[in-house]
Amino acid sequence: MKPNRTGQIAVIFASFRTDEDESGYAQAADAMEQLAARQPGYCGLVSTRGADGFGITISYWSDHDSAHAWRDNPEHRAIREKGRAVWYSSYDVQVARVERGYDWTKP
Repeated sequence: MKPNRTGQIAVIFASFRTDEDESGYAQAADAMEQLAARQPGYCGLVSTRGADGFGITISYWSDHDSAHAWRDNPEHRAIREKGRAVWYSSYDVQVARVERGYDWTKP
C-alpha cells in the first residue's frame, strides 16, 4: 500500500526537456532527488518522462513551509537556473494540498 498523502503539499513540476547535456541532467536530477530527501518535511517523490521529452515530477511535503524551504534551497536554486539555461524548453509548477487519494494494484 502506498503512503496516505492526505494533507500533504504536492509540488507538481511538468516540463519539456531539451536534447542538451543528457548526462549532466541525469546527474543533477539524481543529486536533487537525494538532496530533497534530506530536507525537513520531505514526504516522497514520483517522476516520469516520455520519449517526447515531457515529464512530470511530483514532490510531497508535510506543509507549505517545507515546500517553500525546498524552493529556496540554494543548491536547488542553482540547479533550477541551470535547468532554465540548458535542460528545459519550458516548465510549469503547480502547488496543491492533497485532499484525498486512493490506489489500486492489479491482483
